[in-house]
Amino acid sequence: MKTKPKPRPKRRINSKRKGKDGEQEAANVLSEIFGVSCRRGQQFSGLEGKDVVGLPGLHVEVKRVEKLCLYDSLDQATRDAAEGELPIVVHRPSGRPWVAIVELTKLPQLATLLFLTRAAQ
Repeated sequence: MKTKPKPRPKRRINSKRKGKDGEQEAANVLSEIFGVSCRRGQQFSGLEGKDVVGLPGLHVEVKRVEKLCLYDSLDQATRDAAEGELPIVVHRPSGRPWVAIVELTKLPQLATLLFLTRAAQ
C-alpha cells in the first residue's frame, strides 16, 4: 500500500521582510507610473515617516498583506499625511496586481498630480 507523502509545512513569511520588500516594489511601480525616482522611505534608520518618498504632494501608505482593513489603512494614511499631501494606500496581496485606494472625492486631485508630475519630466 502506498502512503501519501507528508505535506510540507508552510514556510512562515517574515512580515517585516514582506513589508520592506512590498515598499520597495511599490516604489518601483510608482516610479514607472509617475516617471520620477521613488524609493522606500524607511530605509535610513526609520527617520522618514513615509513608506515611499519621491512624490511631492502625495503620502503613500503601502500594505503588502493578504487581507486589508481598507478604512483603517486609509485612516492611517490620512493621519500620517502632512498638511497639503494627498493620502493614498497601495495594496497587493500575493499573486495579485497592485491597487491604489483613495477617497473618491480626491480622485481628481490624484489625476492632476499624476498629470503635472509627468508633464514636468
